[in-house]
Amino acid sequence: MKNYVIHDLPDYFKQYKKSIKNPKKFWDKIADENFVWYQRWNKVVKFDMEEAKIEWFKGAKLNITKNCLDRHLAERGDKTAIIWESNDPNEEAQYISYRELHERVCKMANVLTELGVKKGDRVCIYLPMIPELAVTMLACAKMGAVHSVIFAGFSASAVTSRVNDCEAKMIITSDGSYRGNKAIDLKGIIDEAVEKTPSVEKVLVVKRTNTEVKMKEGRDVWLDDYYPKASADFVTKIMDAEDPLFILYTSGSTGKPKGMLHTTAGYMVYTGYTFKNVFNYKENDIYWCTADIGWITGHSYILYGPLTNGATTVIFEGVPTYPEPDRFWAVIEKHKVTQFYTAPTAIRSLAKESSSWVEKHDLSSLRVIGSVGEPINDEAWHWYNDHVGKKKCPIVDTWWQTETGGIMISPLPFVTPTKPTYATLPLPGIQPVLMDEKRNEITGNQVDGNLCIRFPWPGIARTIWGDHQRYKETYFTAFPGKYFTGDGALRDETGYYRITGRVDDVIIVSGHNLGTAPIEDSINLHPAVAESAIVGFPHDIKGNALYGFVILKETGESRDKDHLRKEINMLISDTIGPIAKLDKIQFVSGLPKTRSGKIMRRILRKIAEGDFSNFGDTSTLLNPEIVDEIKDGRIN
Repeated sequence: MKNYVIHDLPDYFKQYKKSIKNPKKFWDKIADENFVWYQRWNKVVKFDMEEAKIEWFKGAKLNITKNCLDRHLAERGDKTAIIWESNDPNEEAQYISYRELHERVCKMANVLTELGVKKGDRVCIYLPMIPELAVTMLACAKMGAVHSVIFAGFSASAVTSRVNDCEAKMIITSDGSYRGNKAIDLKGIIDEAVEKTPSVEKVLVVKRTNTEVKMKEGRDVWLDDYYPKASADFVTKIMDAEDPLFILYTSGSTGKPKGMLHTTAGYMVYTGYTFKNVFNYKENDIYWCTADIGWITGHSYILYGPLTNGATTVIFEGVPTYPEPDRFWAVIEKHKVTQFYTAPTAIRSLAKESSSWVEKHDLSSLRVIGSVGEPINDEAWHWYNDHVGKKKCPIVDTWWQTETGGIMISPLPFVTPTKPTYATLPLPGIQPVLMDEKRNEITGNQVDGNLCIRFPWPGIARTIWGDHQRYKETYFTAFPGKYFTGDGALRDETGYYRITGRVDDVIIVSGHNLGTAPIEDSINLHPAVAESAIVGFPHDIKGNALYGFVILKETGESRDKDHLRKEINMLISDTIGPIAKLDKIQFVSGLPKTRSGKIMRRILRKIAEGDFSNFGDTSTLLNPEIVDEIKDGRIN
């Protein structure tokens, strides 16, 4: 990234001021100097926030895969683009150079073309974290097909709904996958899903587990039957700036999943710029994001952001606790990882283990560590800082969404002074505002409100696939003229932002607005507590009261539960105030979470209210069985 690498705090404020004063000039220069184009744009940005219509770099011609691969071949052809680390630590890692990755992508694009995929067709990808997942996405982008990656842990019904919504022509899957000590029959799940997907013409199957699977004649084909004889030359398709790049589904709190559509040029510019600055990337770094590529984090910060910068990115097939709870630390040591980006859920889970699992590994290669997916609580932040970062690696506590395409608010390493649980300052080009319930902007510091964004940025999703009205109503009507994130935030005395959780997770108790995140942070400080979730339930006098679902570090804890409840409430009272004390505390063995690690609070709210009639769509839950356990109060 020429000229736009931020070096220190004064430089940040200088760049930020430029980006707000003249956003068009700011993004024009970044796009012009750091990416390759077939044709320049005639307009940097055109938007109508009332109608939720936004276009960036209108008139430009480009291809994102050309920017990720082709342009690096002359100088970085032999550099490792992808390090693939297997679920099984005894299986040899793959080191895929930019030249080899380019060849694989060209061959895959020719395979897809031979099987009837054309520019504009939707291709659903249901693959484990193997190199073919990255290759297929880049091949789709190279040929102008629209990829829609479905996390390879979703049920058949969840796959069906997504495939039908985007009317995918092809599904790409594998015979199976490995996750820890389990083998999963992915092809069997797809076989069930495609019984109700009339748009699917072909199912392309990659070999991973070498298990026997059923192949339907005329529909199912093995990649191995086409790939070896495919040409390694492919003429890259020239795309318009606003041509669709991918559709990625995110759960709605109600209704069917939302297919967020990201387009080509703006997404490329924004992910490339944010990756370089947020992770302080330097030429020979080894960068690792532990997310699954099935989520936006994987799209933006395993694949597109790193590769546009010519980086080396690690793709990890496994889980943090297999075969032992030190797998993350072993991989960091093995590959000399310099940037490590993971989720608070994983951090909390590993913090429950003995610190000796971390200490036995040399993590001295680390320079930056990051957090993504949800606000990180104070205890987890300090554990991460002390044990993993060794108090020398800045923590980038990043806030962003599927809809935003890239990181929006985050410390910049070695630039922004960090503050535990705070995402700190907006990135250049991002204009956050806090709004009250009457749609008035809240000015000044030491305030909280609804987090909105005033001006569009290049990475913003353009629509919900096939339903622009829903897009407009969900994000642009609550606070007209602004993008509403759905999150609450507070701004401290220095202007730092802290995300307090989804706005529907702000509970009004006796006239006081209480965010769930600070209360959960307090509970999690108790030495016996592993994790907690707070929801509101109706109360005759207070309007709402607080209900806590609490996981203990030792589920068989023999101590007096009533005494534990009193201790937890005393802790809340001491850290937040008596108004935040819980009326009810239920001890549980787990919480209903989506596969991206988010707690599905609407289910907990229904349980707290005693309404067991309809829990809505639970297809995205990692652990659906936990719902009945909590409902039945098996651990109390």
